[in-house]
Order: sequence, then structure tokens, then C-alpha cells
Amino acid sequence: MSTPSTLVDVSARLRHRLSGLSFSDPVTHVYNPLEYAWEPHRDYLRRCGQGTKDVVLVGMNPGPWGMAQNGVPFGATTPVRDFLGVRGNVGRPDPEHPKRIIEGLELQREEVSGTRLWGWVEETWKTPEAFFERFFVYNFCPLCFLAVSGRNVTPDKLRAHERKPLLAICAEALREGIRALEARRVIGVGAWAEKQCAQALEGVAIRDWPVEVGRVLHPSPASPKANRGWADAATEELRAQGIQIP
Repeated sequence: MSTPSTLVDVSARLRHRLSGLSFSDPVTHVYNPLEYAWEPHRDYLRRCGQGTKDVVLVGMNPGPWGMAQNGVPFGATTPVRDFLGVRGNVGRPDPEHPKRIIEGLELQREEVSGTRLWGWVEETWKTPEAFFERFFVYNFCPLCFLAVSGRNVTPDKLRAHERKPLLAICAEALREGIRALEARRVIGVGAWAEKQCAQALEGVAIRDWPVEVGRVLHPSPASPKANRGWADAATEELRAQGIQIP
């Protein structure tokens, strides 16, 4: 089975297993883009998941303006549609939060984190093919959690008894994906993602080589350091970990 086919199967199993979970206050709405944005998510895996990878960058979970809209990690609309060339129909979550309407690849608002990450990829590697020859981008958790106000609730803010089964399911999917990609380096985008990757991949080896886990600064606009120049900071951090950047 090809790597993209395996990744699609991993996502399909993850989608099914997550459907059995439930969440309570402060969460009022849960968006699973592996359901309503399955077509562009699958297209991303098929386009960008070819072959094996040296490095996988792993984010936390979707924001309401990124992967929650189109199923692509760090899914700012313009780079996903115009740079990556991802296509596919997007439906609507049920129930849908009235302040966080899903518009798919037609969304006009751009997620800042996604704009920074994919903008760095385009500026550094010039083409998706050059980047994805060695790299891949993944989200540890594919669910977007919203409070009654529409505020984004990150997984670390979930109730412990609800968070534990979620993390276990996502960790299993991560292990399956990393084995399919045969990636020996996994880089958490932010401290939380690094922690989850380290726990999920402890003892995992690719062709007898242990998977190494590291970290890169998250491109969030909430980070003063990222706002001072995330692309340069990310390049410097990855090079310091021995990862070749053009």
C-alpha cells in the first residue's frame, strides 16, 4: 500500500474513533474536519504524503480559521488553495457555532499561524514538491473545540477525564502515521505538541533507529517572539537541531 493510502486509512480510523467521544463545559461545540472537510483533507494527504519523510512538523489542533475550515494543518486559505493546490468540497459541522461559520476554501479570513508557516515554506523551498520531498505537516489532534462565546478551547484546557481518551486515540494515530512516513525526526510546533509527540513516540523506532523528537517555536500571533520574525526563528531552531534548511 502506498504511503498516502496508508495515511488516508489512518485518518479514516481516527475520524471514526473520535466520533465516540463527548466533551463538556467549557466546550459547547466540537468541529471534526475529518468529517465535513474530508475531501480536501484526503487531497492534502494524497498530494503531499508521497514517499517517506525525514522530518514531520506536528501542530497542536485546528484553529477555527485554519484546519477547521479546510482539513489541512495550519490551513490558511490562500496558501492551502493557491500554493498547495488542495481541492475538495467542504460541508458543515452539526451543530455549527453561529460565530464560527465554516466557509471552506472560500473563507476570506486568513489564519495567522498558517500564513506564517506556509509562507515560510513557500519562501524557503519555492515549491510544495521541494518541501514535501523531505518534510510533512501534521496536527496531533484534528478536533477544534469552541466555547459558547466562540472562543477557541485548546486540548490542554479540556477536563482531565475527557482529555485522557482523546490524547490516547491521537497518540495511536500519530504512531501509525510516523511509521507509514518512516520519519526519524518529529518536531512539535510549540511546547504542548512536543510533549505529546515525545510521550506518543517513546520507544518507537524506524528501521531500528529511535524517533527523535524536538521543538520549534509556534507561529501564533499570541507569541511576542513569533511576532518578531517567526520564519527566521524557526529556521534557526531547526538548523540548531541538525535539520537541513535551504
